[in-house]
Amino acid sequence: MADDTGKFGVGALHLGNPNRRQIFQLGAGAAAGWTLSGNAFAQTERPTNPPDKPRGQVIAALSQEPTVFHPLMPGIEVDQGIWWQVFSPLWFIDPDGKFVPDLAREVPTVENGGLSADGLTWKIKLRSDVKWHDGTPFTAEDVKFSLELINNPDFRARSRVGHSLVKDIKIVAPDEIHWRMEAPYSPYMSILGSLTFIVPKHILEKVTDPNASPFHNAPVGTGPFRWGERVPGDHIQLNAHTGYHAKGPYVERVVFKYIPDLTVLYTQFRTGQVDYTGLQGILPNFVQEAKTLKGCKIFVSSTSSVEHIAPNLEFGALADRTVREALYLAINKQAIIDALNYGLPTQTESFVPQQAWSFQQGLPQHKYDPAKANTLLDAAGWVRGAGGVREKGGVKLEFTNSTTSGNAVREQTQQLLIQDWRAIGAAMRVNNMPAAVIWGDFWQQSKFNSVIVGVNFMLGSDPDVTPRFGSGAIPAKGGRGYNTYQYRNPEADRLLAEGAKQFDLAQRKTTYGALQKLIRDDLAILPLFQGFIAEGVKEGLQGFRPNINMSINCWNIREWYWA
Repeated sequence: MADDTGKFGVGALHLGNPNRRQIFQLGAGAAAGWTLSGNAFAQTERPTNPPDKPRGQVIAALSQEPTVFHPLMPGIEVDQGIWWQVFSPLWFIDPDGKFVPDLAREVPTVENGGLSADGLTWKIKLRSDVKWHDGTPFTAEDVKFSLELINNPDFRARSRVGHSLVKDIKIVAPDEIHWRMEAPYSPYMSILGSLTFIVPKHILEKVTDPNASPFHNAPVGTGPFRWGERVPGDHIQLNAHTGYHAKGPYVERVVFKYIPDLTVLYTQFRTGQVDYTGLQGILPNFVQEAKTLKGCKIFVSSTSSVEHIAPNLEFGALADRTVREALYLAINKQAIIDALNYGLPTQTESFVPQQAWSFQQGLPQHKYDPAKANTLLDAAGWVRGAGGVREKGGVKLEFTNSTTSGNAVREQTQQLLIQDWRAIGAAMRVNNMPAAVIWGDFWQQSKFNSVIVGVNFMLGSDPDVTPRFGSGAIPAKGGRGYNTYQYRNPEADRLLAEGAKQFDLAQRKTTYGALQKLIRDDLAILPLFQGFIAEGVKEGLQGFRPNINMSINCWNIREWYWA
């Protein structure tokens, strides 16, 4: 499990015609998805010849159990597996980073009149052929209700970022809605396209408590699949919505089966009991064997998550940038990638995925150089004391490192770090905890010294990392956000404010490129690698498309079909 606060990232952009000014096309670059076939890599295939009507079923194995079925409330990645099938957003972001209309007839732009040049006025034209699973027509009233519900102070909304700026919502017609933004906020397009699902007004307006109702256990949406049954601890079944407004679905039902033990999950895939291994996928140690299995396809794809060492920038020696640089130089990153992760991840220096439009090329590349690390610490006055541990001004170069108990790869990483850092006079101790403990106040309130964590920093597909690196987003100082690193830099604040008001893609790329250089120079985080996932799909099941812009790769089961 990664950082539970960062499940829903934000941000990527579609470059389109480089000679044309791009407004609000916030997608990523081409998705990094490929299939392992023998020793070769082949591109993933798109649906080409789906059946005329739904046929068969898909058994999708998940290592965690979905439990949150209201798509606007706090949940984790696995819940999205349900949300993407049952509900619909106004638009979504495809693997190429393009915005694709869903409930909206078109994605609003300045060119089509959907956006004012200053980004403050939004005019959304909606489809008029959409029905809820109970047969009730979908209208602009549902969009207005959903946005107002998110901003309802009595509702436990997952996030109000961007939504809180929406004012003066007006229903112009059953298929058109307008609103005004209190301030220009370019990432909002991506927020609406990544995880803002529309919920039914005709059902939820009758509810006394917006946080609890029968809807939460048997949701009604406009998506390609409707609620079937749930057997807690075992599975959820969704059935094809034959009145779905877009292409698909092409299977009669989807069964999400819970198999918490990843070894057992892989065994059931290997023996053909499940058709797809999702969420955490196939353990790295099984990937080479998996690619030799007959009747199976193995997809290895990058994720938006960045595995890194998170220093508490206000703790002891870690507050010293020279110390952080020395620690970074002393990490044998390649050993962590090759020996512990089977060579599958990609080294990175940025918090932005390398497939994103906003990724900054040419950042300083990490070098494993313990000799230089020792020289830096000597020059900075960190003197070796008893037991070889360095000290300066009464502060020892020692700290704890924490991660989720039972995460074998991270625990092995910690053992390598202990050795690497001992060689430069730094003493690290392990202080691991169960997920429910470590990602609670310990992480949120910056009670840690350092942590190994995977975070999707993006806001949907947008690189606005104000919640992560803005000085006003430090929870331990009363801020609202996830800046548990306690990072503060006035220049970072300036760049973040500037980028959120810019609508021109080229300008935003420059701004967020400068921010990536700054974060890398400050070593606010010590990045290890960009995350990856290996997923298995049974031969004959078509349409699987890894999507760097989503937190879960079973986002498009509506497109899946049996050949």
